[in-house]
Amino acid sequence: MIQETIVTTQNNLGVTHIAPMGVHIEGDDFIILPFKPSTTLDNLLETKVAVLNYTDDVRIFAGCLTGRRDWPSTQAEQIKGQVLACALSHAELEVIKIEDDSVRPRIICKAIHSVNHAPFKGYNRAQHSVLEAAILISRIEWLPIDKIDTEIDYLRIAVEKTAGPKEWEAWEWLMAKIAQHKVGSLA
Repeated sequence: MIQETIVTTQNNLGVTHIAPMGVHIEGDDFIILPFKPSTTLDNLLETKVAVLNYTDDVRIFAGCLTGRRDWPSTQAEQIKGQVLACALSHAELEVIKIEDDSVRPRIICKAIHSVNHAPFKGYNRAQHSVLEAAILISRIEWLPIDKIDTEIDYLRIAVEKTAGPKEWEAWEWLMAKIAQHKVGSLA
């Protein structure tokens, strides 16, 4: 199973990096598969810890993909790391094994501490659409633009029907990123 989360990591200097990531769950293991090169990978190799943040604020997912990575956070309880202030729950992870790969190493972690901060009341269709659009945009360099446009057209229907202000804000950031990519690919 893959859970869409926000992973926070820090380097040895305490600089926090926030990244949306689909984390694989296999039994009690959390498997993070960051691409090479990436700040998340560098931080995991350096400190051997991370925080999984579960949030229903889709602006975090969209924001990280559009250059908005400055989100309020607090100190984790058991590891040197940061928990997003908007996290409904979080898990503090420790790396137990690294399986190297030339593209995406498997970083296998165990939860050493978990906290529920607030109830998860579910995603509405707009939130789901923003998450799916964010995933598309994370692959914008690899996917054909016509595929992205087709998927976005479908996802837009749910946004138009069910979005609140946060979802609209996140959607607009993502649409601006697509427009920027189209202009850049014409140059």
